[in-house]
Amino acid sequence: MKSKLMLAAAAVAILSAGSALAADEHAAHHAAPAKAGAYAQAIADKNRPAADTALDPERKPAEMLAFAGVKPGQTVVDLIPGGGYFTRIFAKAVGPKGTVYAVGGPPRKSDDPAKPAPTPAQDVIAADPAYANVKSIHVPFAEFAIPTQADLIWTSQNYHDLKNVPNFDIAAFNKAVFAALKPGGEFIVLDHVANPGDPGVTKSVHRIDPAVVKAEVEAAGFKFEGESKVLANPADDHTKAVFDPAIRHHTDQFIYKFRKPK
Repeated sequence: MKSKLMLAAAAVAILSAGSALAADEHAAHHAAPAKAGAYAQAIADKNRPAADTALDPERKPAEMLAFAGVKPGQTVVDLIPGGGYFTRIFAKAVGPKGTVYAVGGPPRKSDDPAKPAPTPAQDVIAADPAYANVKSIHVPFAEFAIPTQADLIWTSQNYHDLKNVPNFDIAAFNKAVFAALKPGGEFIVLDHVANPGDPGVTKSVHRIDPAVVKAEVEAAGFKFEGESKVLANPADDHTKAVFDPAIRHHTDQFIYKFRKPK
């Protein structure tokens, strides 16, 4: 009798576990499309410039948002935002309860006093009511800091440029990025792949060896979480400058995810 009761209890436990698993799978099935839908809305934002949307097929923003795990309400840093391609997308993806810090270096000064330098794109975006959750910060990268800790720090096609700043301490910079993240926060580095062995490629062809990035970022205390191959291009032999018309917008790119331990 006792053995029958034990068997019955085990059967109930198995059925309960199966129901729980099915419920989890059902929730995951519905959560993924919901998140994908939110990303699609962010990318479909009518305020995005035509020059940005024209780049979508090659930059694959939906896959980038998914890999980074961007969520509504998060604090995201777009580090060295350039023209603000990802700044605008992040702003819509995190929503009105989230914040995007667009962090660039000091604004460039005009060589001609009669012709003021153009306003940096990150300032233009931050002043646009359509992107009220974007805050622009200009700071020397050696003094990188943000007002509060972030959930995600993202830099796209820029890490190699930091290697070209004279006397720049990349180890100190990565530690500053580490400090600027919440425990469990992520640092995403996307850049052009270089063949290993030549540190000068960061300036000559604007590429970097992914192994160098991984070693430097991990040295700051980050844990490597994985990579995305979405922007990989095996046809790129890594010898051409990224601005070469033969490879422009089609370079082999790596996307690494690092996490600050909790």
